[in-house]
Amino acid sequence: MTAGSPAIKLESRDIAVRFGGLAALENINIAVPEGEIRGIIGPNGAGKTTLLNVICGINAPNAGDVLLDGVSVTRKKFSEIAARGLARTFQTSLMFDGMTVLENVMTGLRGRETTGPAAAAFGLRRVRAEEREMAALARQTLDFVSMRRFEQYESSALSFGQQRAVELARALVSEPKVLLLDEPAVGLSESRVEELDRLLRRIRDERGVTIVMIEHVVQLVMGVCDRITVLNSGRKIAEGTAAEITRDTRVIEAYLGTAIHA
Repeated sequence: MTAGSPAIKLESRDIAVRFGGLAALENINIAVPEGEIRGIIGPNGAGKTTLLNVICGINAPNAGDVLLDGVSVTRKKFSEIAARGLARTFQTSLMFDGMTVLENVMTGLRGRETTGPAAAAFGLRRVRAEEREMAALARQTLDFVSMRRFEQYESSALSFGQQRAVELARALVSEPKVLLLDEPAVGLSESRVEELDRLLRRIRDERGVTIVMIEHVVQLVMGVCDRITVLNSGRKIAEGTAAEITRDTRVIEAYLGTAIHA
């Protein structure tokens, strides 16, 4: 790191993951500076989601290390890593049916309560005050993603694009330092992708969140990401700006030719 350059916020060092005899990831080294939007792209089966699962503690690597703010979080539980300032969304919608939009977002704050079960059982004023504070924070976050007007809707009443926005709010409500996004633009219309582009920039610029994003929508990746890491068959084959990636023959052969055509 050179003088005046941003600190490395998230780093993977020689990450290797094997499922039986299959190498899902092999010696993956990625360093993401604070305040960067990093894209991770590659064909299906390249190991992208496996890498995110290792970073957030869902999968343990066979070798290597993951560092958050320079501190190893390898093999720590998902909840422990989340408490250190990392949040995650997933490819598929994980909304809780039967709950309102506001209640869904408030679940992103579970684990931050200071009142215990005994206090909750007696309905003490402190518990009610804490619930009001959590609801207020959830409403502020819904405002940020332009979904406040839907707070009393049940999640099942929302469109797919609206559900994705609520999932993003649920990840943001805990005020993370690092946000991992797994295909946030999947199934979105072109206008929704443009809205997502603007929102991701606001998350970075207004909230100071470092973003690592897996995405197949080339328009979004090339437009919003500061740097892009390319995986293929469990290995990193390239890394650089959008301009550098689109000129890399290895990337074009492995992925971009097909992706741009699609």
